[in-house]
This record gives sequence, C-alpha cells and structure tokens, in this order.
Amino acid sequence: MELDVGWVITLFAIGFVGSMISGMVGIGGSIIKYPMLLYIPPLLGFAALTAQEVSAVSAVQVFFATLAGMFAYRKGGFINKKLVLAMGIPIIAGSFIGGYGSKYLPDSAINLTYAVMALVAAVMMFMPKKETDRTDYSDVSFNTTVAVIAAATVGLLSGIVGAAGAFITVPIMLVVLKIPTRVAIASSLAITFISSIGTTVGKVMGGHLLLIPSLVMVVASIVASPLGAKLGKKMKVKVLQWILAALITATVIKIWADILM
Repeated sequence: MELDVGWVITLFAIGFVGSMISGMVGIGGSIIKYPMLLYIPPLLGFAALTAQEVSAVSAVQVFFATLAGMFAYRKGGFINKKLVLAMGIPIIAGSFIGGYGSKYLPDSAINLTYAVMALVAAVMMFMPKKETDRTDYSDVSFNTTVAVIAAATVGLLSGIVGAAGAFITVPIMLVVLKIPTRVAIASSLAITFISSIGTTVGKVMGGHLLLIPSLVMVVASIVASPLGAKLGKKMKVKVLQWILAALITATVIKIWADILM
C-alpha cells in the first residue's frame, strides 16, 4: 500500500472525527469510522481497505480511544463499577471469539453482521426513554443477568466486525437496563475498552492488522477522545441521545443501501 502525506492526513482526519464522537457519546467510534475507512480513501483516490483490514484497524483504534475517554470520565462518579464488571467480563470473552473467528468469514458476512447490529441499535435509540439531567448517580441499579447475557452476545458479534460493540451496548443500557445516559456513556467507555482487548488480540492473531493505519488512528484517538469527553459532560442528556441516534441511523442507511444495491 502506497504511503503518502495525503493518505496519512485522510486516515488521521477519520480517526480524529471518530474519536471525538467516541469520547462524547461513549462509543468506540467504529460506528462512524468503519464506513469512513471503507469508503473515503478510495473516493479520494487512495487504495481501498478490505472489510477485514478496516475491522482490524478499527479494533486497535477503539482500544486507545476508549482508554483515553475513560480517563477523561474518571472523576465525577459517572463510571458504574458493578455495571462495568457485569458486562465487561462476558463481553471480552465473546469479542475474542468473534475477533479470531472472523478470519473464516467473507467480507460480505462481516458487513452484514455490522449492518444488522447497527439496525437493531438504531431502532432501540428511537424507543421512548424517560430521563432528566441529574447529578447523583450513586443509586443506579439494573438486572445483572440480563446485562451479562446481552454483553456476551454483543461481544461475539462486535468481535466479528472489530467494533467493540458500544454503538449497541449504549442503547441496551438506555432501553433495556434503564441506565441514566451519562452513566451509560462513561461506563460504556470502560466496558468497550475491556471488549477491545479481546477484539484487538483476536484481529492481530487473525493476521489482518495494518501497522501504519493503526498507528495513525492511535495518535488521533489519544488527541481527540478526551476532547470529546469534556464536550459531552457539558451537553444536555437529550442532545447526547439524539447525536448517537443520528449517527447510528446514518450508518444504517449507508450500510444497508450498499448491501441491497
């Protein structure tokens, strides 16, 4: 693959935008970076990345974006440790299996898996969610069994696409587990970081990791994710929910249009 300044700048821009969104709404950023990496480079005349390569680069980027965002949220009591443990442990097991097993799947299967997950997430984001801005999150409770089962399933599927699954984990927290939005965002970053460990290791073992794009994405993540987290803390809950819903919906439309056309 040809290495030039324009290509590196394009990758950095994609990583910066995705990581900013990652820190802001508590996702790994793959919901936006996956289609951007897949479609923007060839649109600008650069070599196209395969779905396998995109998912591997995304997995590495998600690891660093969520780590940086998590540190930005470490103060304020937003991260629910019980929720992180309940979902983090099963999600890492599932993501490792999915990440390694994805090497046996064709690109079309990876894209379809991603499209179905995004569609489910989009539907959930538009379901009614009653919530107001609050400052005390010490009394947050949830169904642990449901959280574990959901996390294991999301981990397996997200491991296949290298997305860490936060774009569907957050809707599950909001709609199914009834977690407050700010807690869902902060805890999701921690859970997604854990998930990305299994996904990244699986992708590396699968042999699809590209060094230069991954390094560029890592730098972009470290810079942009904390900035997004700081911005997200200042935004109203409903605004954060609608931003996430809009991102997921736009991705659903694009991915399904490509599959069906």
